[in-house]
Amino acid sequence: MTVTEAAAERLIRIGEVARGAGVSVRAVRYYEQQGLLIAGRSPSGQRLYRQDAIPLVRFFQQMFAAGLTSRRITELLPCWDSGHTGAGQRAMLHAERDRIQAKVDDLQAALDRLDQVIAVTDTHP
Repeated sequence: MTVTEAAAERLIRIGEVARGAGVSVRAVRYYEQQGLLIAGRSPSGQRLYRQDAIPLVRFFQQMFAAGLTSRRITELLPCWDSGHTGAGQRAMLHAERDRIQAKVDDLQAALDRLDQVIAVTDTHP
C-alpha cells in the first residue's frame, strides 16, 4: 500500500485500529507479524491500515477466542476476502464450526448445572 493509494482511501494508524477493534496496539502488531494483517507505511514509517482492518481484527479476536490458531485463521482469510471456497476450505470451515459448537454445548451444560446449584443454594440460607 503506497501513500498514493492513501489518497484514494483514508488510511488509519495502528492506534485507531486498536481502539476501533477493542484490542491493544501490541495485538495489532502481533497480527501483522503472523501475516494476518498487512500495513502500509507513511513517509515517516508509521503503520497505515485500510479501514476494513477494524472488522478484520475483531474477526481474529473471535477466532482466537474460539480456539483457532493463527495458522488456521490464515487459511480462513481467502474465504473472508473473496467469499469463495474450495472443497477443502469448506470441509475445514465445517470442521471448525462443529468443534466450536461442541464447545458451546459443553459450556451450556456447565451453565445449566451452575443454574441448578444456584437454585438449590437460593432455597437454603
